[in-house]
Amino acid sequence: MSTLSERILGASAGEYVDRNVDRAYTHDGTGVLALEAWKNMSGSRLAKATELYLQFDHIVPANNSTTATLQHELREFARSSFMHFSDIGGGICHQLMSEGVVLPGEIVVGADSHSVTLGAFGAFATGVGATDMAAIWLTGETWFRVPESVGIHLSGRFTGAAEAKDLALTYVGKLGTDGATYQALEFVGEGMRHLSMDERLVLSNLSVEAGAKAGLCYADDITARYLREQGHAVSAQLPESCTYAQELEIDLSDVVPLVAVPHRVDTVKPVYDLEGLPLDQVFVGTCTNGRYSDLARFARIVKGRKVAVRTIVIPASAETLEKTIRTGVLADIIGSGCTIGTPGCGPCIGYHMGVLGDGEVCLSTANRNFRNRMGVGGEIYLSSVATAATSAIEGEITAPEVV
Repeated sequence: MSTLSERILGASAGEYVDRNVDRAYTHDGTGVLALEAWKNMSGSRLAKATELYLQFDHIVPANNSTTATLQHELREFARSSFMHFSDIGGGICHQLMSEGVVLPGEIVVGADSHSVTLGAFGAFATGVGATDMAAIWLTGETWFRVPESVGIHLSGRFTGAAEAKDLALTYVGKLGTDGATYQALEFVGEGMRHLSMDERLVLSNLSVEAGAKAGLCYADDITARYLREQGHAVSAQLPESCTYAQELEIDLSDVVPLVAVPHRVDTVKPVYDLEGLPLDQVFVGTCTNGRYSDLARFARIVKGRKVAVRTIVIPASAETLEKTIRTGVLADIIGSGCTIGTPGCGPCIGYHMGVLGDGEVCLSTANRNFRNRMGVGGEIYLSSVATAATSAIEGEITAPEVV
């Protein structure tokens, strides 16, 4: 009997395999490097059996003329090929791939570490470097060492103001940033029945913050319903009896609102322990928490009130932005005094659209709080959307209320 990773890759943990890649994607940052490597490989063709995607999301709009020139070359390359191309404003690559593209059982590779996000669909999704991506462009294949798996058994359901981000910070805090190095996390148990696709995407997204190669959820009725709305009919993946390298038990009812303090994702504390810490900026968005459900939750908390600190909200995709406009969510967010950014990564990687100054403190719904990530000398605290919204209103870290 096998883990989900073993089933998808067709081999036992520890074995090395060469596999065809179903979908491969890159963005404007790693795409520039992948294109150069592909040319150095005497690249004159692209693997037609693999669905290839290029999505501009990291530094768009371009922050300077050098970036713009590099993007121009990459843009022209994409448009001259059969690649699926998403230009400025389309959204974050991981989010776009989650909008009816990735399917259960597929092998999905992205030139970005947070490609693990797509494991939420029961796919084996992982990140590679630009040179590996160039080889995939050329051949449609790559190699893997089949990872051992970590079973994260979930029971119960959320209570109070806890949400999926708090659960993700909980398991990263328990495992540590290298506690699952080159292993695959499997989220299993009856508690999964209470987690939506958006919440599962959050769980898979942070798996790499524990060092994991992948973070997988078994496709079930919730997965099938989500993909049916996107025009796909899929079958459930039933867990088999298998052996895990390590196991973790988490009762969702025990999860409380948490904050990851600088400069490690695994250094987590209850929000209550940090209440009153002054903030210079709140950032809501990214591939972790920039989906419609996140922005709608944020809007419910700030509606009719005014934020006390500069607050940047960036939808994860154009589809997300359109829905916030159509439903009135965007009007509520803007009405509270927030600034809206172009769908994409925004200030998450510290290049533009909200970079921190030396000594400034930001509360962010992103997935990393590394030193200098969002600006030299800035400090990043990570939290859920509810905590971010409540804190934006108060201008300091504040525990969220049940909404």
